[in-house]
Amino acid sequence: MFGLENQKNKKNETFVFELEKELKVPKKHAEIKKNAEAKLLKIKGKLRDGESKEDYEQWGVLVYGYVALLKVMSRFGPK
Repeated sequence: MFGLENQKNKKNETFVFELEKELKVPKKHAEIKKNAEAKLLKIKGKLRDGESKEDYEQWGVLVYGYVALLKVMSRFGPK
C-alpha cells in the first residue's frame, strides 16, 4: 500500500549516489575533475578582478562548493 510493498527487499540494498557511480568510471572521473577545476579557476579569476560585495560572497560560496567536490573526488578515486 502506498508504494511500501517491497520495503523489506530494499533494506538489504545500500543507497549509492549517481555521482559515486559516475566516479567509478576513470574516464568520467577525469572529465568531472577537469570541468570542476576549470570552473574553479574561472571563479577565482572573477574574484581577483573585484566584483561587487554581494556578488563576491556568492562567488565565495561557489568556490567552497567546488573545493569540497574536488576533495571528495580525491578521496574517492576511480577503480
